[in-house]
Amino acid sequence: MYEEIIIMLQEKQFNKARNEVLNYNEADIAEIIEEAIEEVSIEKAIILFRMLPKDISSEVFSFLSSDTKLEIVDGITDKEIQYIVDELFFDDMIDLLEELPANVVKKILSRTEKEKRKLINQFLKYPVDSAGSLMTIEYADLKKEMTVKESIDYLKQHGISKETIYTCYIMDAGRRLEGIVPLRKLIINEDDTLLKDIMDTDVIFVNAYEDQEEIAKVFMKYDFIALPVVDKENRLVGIITIDDIVDVIEQENTEDFHRMAALMPSEKQYMDSSVLYLARQRIPWLLVLMFSSIVTGSIIGKFELMLSQVIALVTFLPMVMGTGGNAGAQSSTLVIRGMAVGDVKLTDILWVVWKEIRVSAVVGIVLSTFNFVRIYVVGNGSLGLAVTVSLSLFLVILAAKVIGGTLPIIAKKIGIDPAIMANPLIASLTDMISVTIYFILATYILGIG
Repeated sequence: MYEEIIIMLQEKQFNKARNEVLNYNEADIAEIIEEAIEEVSIEKAIILFRMLPKDISSEVFSFLSSDTKLEIVDGITDKEIQYIVDELFFDDMIDLLEELPANVVKKILSRTEKEKRKLINQFLKYPVDSAGSLMTIEYADLKKEMTVKESIDYLKQHGISKETIYTCYIMDAGRRLEGIVPLRKLIINEDDTLLKDIMDTDVIFVNAYEDQEEIAKVFMKYDFIALPVVDKENRLVGIITIDDIVDVIEQENTEDFHRMAALMPSEKQYMDSSVLYLARQRIPWLLVLMFSSIVTGSIIGKFELMLSQVIALVTFLPMVMGTGGNAGAQSSTLVIRGMAVGDVKLTDILWVVWKEIRVSAVVGIVLSTFNFVRIYVVGNGSLGLAVTVSLSLFLVILAAKVIGGTLPIIAKKIGIDPAIMANPLIASLTDMISVTIYFILATYILGIG
């Protein structure tokens, strides 16, 4: 898409590349910078960045990835860093300072005015995944005694420095949140209308220490574009905007995908990660899963005599184990997703058990009947073998679906991420259960052991 600009940079035609880049918006320019780092070199990408007009460079900087921001900071002057920090919206500035080396942060803070430095230090103390770390202080605040005309005039004068003016916040003298006024109401009401007569007092807000995952659920539930954040005394301390929550949702989903694939969560991009780093992320869970496989193998070993007497049992064992793992993974995936969007709650565990029992009964009857016909009627196998495999399949599906549906809820209840109880772990647990059920039934039905 940006091949011509990349070629210009490779040929050191920096002025030409700069003029071409300015035809794009800030988000696209950030993408060009990222591509230039990958296709050309970090040095030439930094040259292009430094040639951008100051007001554009600060906007472009906010769209860059964390790793690229750090590389850019390493390649520009302290004065340029200070300008970017001063021009960023407050929440973006806090995100940047959290990622910068301590010595650079110290240098930036030393050049920042006292009041702003105090506020920055306060924000940096909030937990990383809390509302306080996401919020911005650049919101539109109004007084309930103001008229619509006074409010609009105020927004015209000060709105440019606010991250959003679609929702305005009404506070009392103690900065306690009293209500909100959407911009739409200001536009459609008469100039002399008082804000206290049109403001909404039923305000939904979150505490500054609320976890970001819970905040994302609030945004999804109410379709907000901004959400007020208050402290323990219900004083308004900031707002969280939808653009930050989109990043949170992507981050949380990425973590869940990692855990569901038996990987340690990581914020690093796959292509930017070293082989050793990726190996370290995978080894711990693989060791856990390998241990579970060893347990399963030892269970099979105890029934070695039975397998030697009825070789046909070996033929159907992978199918029974695989079906159990797949059945459990289906249930766990649906429940984990249901919990993520708020559809399934911790108190629903008995309801989930009852539903999964009924689902597994239907699924188990269908699959068991199919296998009975395949083994006894079509395959001319013995009646005992057909009954053993079919009944094992039914009980394994029942156990797997109940386990898959309930373990994520139990995990959440004891403070573990439910995503851990996904495909690999559920499959390992159901393998053990499948083998045990299969061989116990074979012992009694076939009369061997």
